[in-house]
Amino acid sequence: MGVEKIILGIDPGTTIMGFGLIKIVGKKMEFIQMNELQLKKYDDHYLKLKLIFERTIELIDTYNPDEIAIEAPFFGKNVQSMLKLGRAQGVAMAAGLSRQIPITEYLPKKIKMAITGNGNASKEQVALMLKSLLNLKTLPKNLDATDGLAAAVCHFYNSGKVVGGKSYTGWASFVKQNEKRVKK
Repeated sequence: MGVEKIILGIDPGTTIMGFGLIKIVGKKMEFIQMNELQLKKYDDHYLKLKLIFERTIELIDTYNPDEIAIEAPFFGKNVQSMLKLGRAQGVAMAAGLSRQIPITEYLPKKIKMAITGNGNASKEQVALMLKSLLNLKTLPKNLDATDGLAAAVCHFYNSGKVVGGKSYTGWASFVKQNEKRVKK
């Protein structure tokens, strides 16, 4: 049986972008890779966005994912940090859309629920559950990579039933679903 599909999961951030890749063979998940893009050392916000875009394109061109799942928090106490996070999400999404890859956004609670059965689980609980689900030997020091991986696994669990996630297959569908945000 061949590879059914590859899912790229992304946890976008302006200090660290976490990502993970899984491949679905039949009805089983197989771990491909997880890592993170460190952005702490850069002060320039635009440079960070450029690096997020380039890294996402590089991942797409290397692994040819069929679908992308992005962790997308919609609420935050600090407007400034939410704006920065929204931009980070946006450029990661734009990278996928530019390669015609369908994107689904998931709330952090939804991802935690899918992985652990508890929407308020800690990063550590999510990471340990992923370690067990995917037979990982070790976990990274920072858990941003596991957050990206968690988005991919959540997407696998929700395949065929997108509930509470928003899906876009390209610019046209994004525009259609967000008409109020489009300036005519």
